[in-house]
Amino acid sequence: MFFELRQYHIHPGQRDKWVKCMEEEIIPFLYDLVYQSDYWKKEISPKVPTMIDREKIKVTRILATPHSVIQ
Repeated sequence: MFFELRQYHIHPGQRDKWVKCMEEEIIPFLYDLVYQSDYWKKEISPKVPTMIDREKIKVTRILATPHSVIQ
């Protein structure tokens, strides 16, 4: 098991739109093959850069150690 901590730099005034988009559109489609789907390419992907700076996305994978309380 692993966890990810994602940090997004949201463009000014776009936080609520970004959260809504993540909750209602992106998260339900976060599967490996989705990024190749027509829906992702035509509907979701074009609007993402208007809300976040993709170049500053930081993904941190957090692995539990054998004695970690999250095991």
